[in-house]
Amino acid sequence: VCIMEKQVLESSEERTFQYQDSLPSLPVPPLDESLSKYLDAVKPFLNQEEYQRTEDIVKNFENGIGKELHQKLLERAKTRRNWLEDWWLNVAYLDLRISTQIHCNMAGPGPYIEHCWPPKEGTQIERASVNIWHTLKYWDLLRTEKVAIERSGNAVLDMNQFRMLFCTCKIPGVTRDSLGSYFKTETEGECPSHLIVLCRGRVFAFDAIHEGTMVTPPEIFRQLTYIQKRCHSEPDGPGLAALTSNERTKWAELREYLIDLDPKNLTLLEKIQRSLFVVCLDDSSPHATPEDYSEVTRLGLTGDPTVRWGDKSYNSIFFSNGTCSAFCDHSPFDAMALITMLSYAEKKIIENEGRWKGSDKVRDIPWPEELVFTVDQKIINEIGRTKELYYKKVSDLQIVNYAFTSFGKALIKKKKLHPDTFVQLALQLAYYKCHGRPGCCYETAMTRRFYHGRTETIRPCTMEAVEWCKSMLDPSDSTYRRLQLMHKAFAKHNKMRKECENGKGFDRHLLGLLLIAQEQGLPVPELYMDNAFTVSGGGGNFILSTSLTGYTRFSGSVLPMVHHGYGFFYAIRDDRIVIACSSWKSCPETDAEVLCRAVFQCFQDMLQLTVAAQL
Repeated sequence: VCIMEKQVLESSEERTFQYQDSLPSLPVPPLDESLSKYLDAVKPFLNQEEYQRTEDIVKNFENGIGKELHQKLLERAKTRRNWLEDWWLNVAYLDLRISTQIHCNMAGPGPYIEHCWPPKEGTQIERASVNIWHTLKYWDLLRTEKVAIERSGNAVLDMNQFRMLFCTCKIPGVTRDSLGSYFKTETEGECPSHLIVLCRGRVFAFDAIHEGTMVTPPEIFRQLTYIQKRCHSEPDGPGLAALTSNERTKWAELREYLIDLDPKNLTLLEKIQRSLFVVCLDDSSPHATPEDYSEVTRLGLTGDPTVRWGDKSYNSIFFSNGTCSAFCDHSPFDAMALITMLSYAEKKIIENEGRWKGSDKVRDIPWPEELVFTVDQKIINEIGRTKELYYKKVSDLQIVNYAFTSFGKALIKKKKLHPDTFVQLALQLAYYKCHGRPGCCYETAMTRRFYHGRTETIRPCTMEAVEWCKSMLDPSDSTYRRLQLMHKAFAKHNKMRKECENGKGFDRHLLGLLLIAQEQGLPVPELYMDNAFTVSGGGGNFILSTSLTGYTRFSGSVLPMVHHGYGFFYAIRDDRIVIACSSWKSCPETDAEVLCRAVFQCFQDMLQLTVAAQL
């Protein structure tokens, strides 16, 4: 009876991927709705005359070529559960030829300095061992499908991105990259189980499973200590990992050259591609406090290129003072999947006070093996050239990661305001103050209630937001009017977010129509050539590239989308708002530090408004 009961209990528990096949398909919104939303979105950037012209272009599109393209898109959507998926992966990520490691990867600092692990020299390996172990436990939960299914209200969310956290790597191609994912659940079969460790230009591997059971923190400690001792007492390796930071075609050609040089190199590259994830032992000691994560974030995103594999879906970086960072290729998943995993590990680390409380027994497991690549002078020279280019590029980056500690989610919700909208409107006001004009803005909305859904664009720079900004800057306007306009702007933003999450946004729809035209070999429709399309952010021209990284201790960052733009990422906690803001130093009109401080001031101003209203 007990065994039967146990089976019944187990089978009644949800499995991580069990609803994948019953999720709704990604919808194609009605053409007229998308176009009217688009017109609404371009308004803040056009004068009356320009708007008139754009309106005509949109009408022509709707009654002409747009109608045909929309029909073809509906046809495509009939045969696919997600009409966007392959297109998006290619257009947003795999077709890019720039250095994706610099321009697209995402990174975020570990928040452990706020509780268990304040910065301290000599703790790198010990903390890495505990952290890695908890990450491996999460891999095990995923393999056995015991990771809880995420929901938004009652709606089940797509869990597919979680498969990409492990054993996933981008592979450079001469014209288009590809994505290799080797993860399998236990039911599906064998899954690679080795880790890669990068240290001082060298590459090592060891298995996380020994005789059927997971290695423990003391065993991981033994392996990492072995690697570090060797690296610190022997000459540095060639630093082959730096090559992943090249422009994609260049890296693809060098990878081919390496394979031609010695077929063994292919075996080694595949070993890295298939690995669970990459552990990076970095010699830097970034300064970090709970209020200022700037240096950890900067080094996480743009640190030593020889100790990170830019194409790997997850690099876990440990600095020599015990601080750490995550560094990820963006193509296989969006930040929320990663943050769910990291939050799980953090919770477990806190529960165990940052220590390992199990057995100290260390089994006689095989020592790590070094992956020694066959290189020649050409490759050595290329690594040197790549590093030089890389450092030149990243030295131009300004990045700040500060905590605003006056208040957070708790107080904002008490005022009956949506915390995410609160931050977005503060950013609109701050940009307007700093630059004297509206800033076209991209905010990520999650479309995971649909099969393999990823993101849709919310465009926070609305007419309502701009009206409110103008009112805030007009000394003759009353508090009452400012508050009225603020509530209008909030309502508009909240409505857009809901629409986007429900597959009723317009940016992905417009992209789909353009791609249909391209596939059919048709000329680019006038709508996309119109200045209004570009100045409002279309075609990847958003000045503000933003995303909420959630309501946990994890924040993260990506570089700006355009040279005169900003990357702006924020985590909203009960008592604080943590912001990571990036810009390019070589652009005279942008300054991440100034914008971030301005946003903090706007938080205060907005709170004042709600307080004044109650008087």
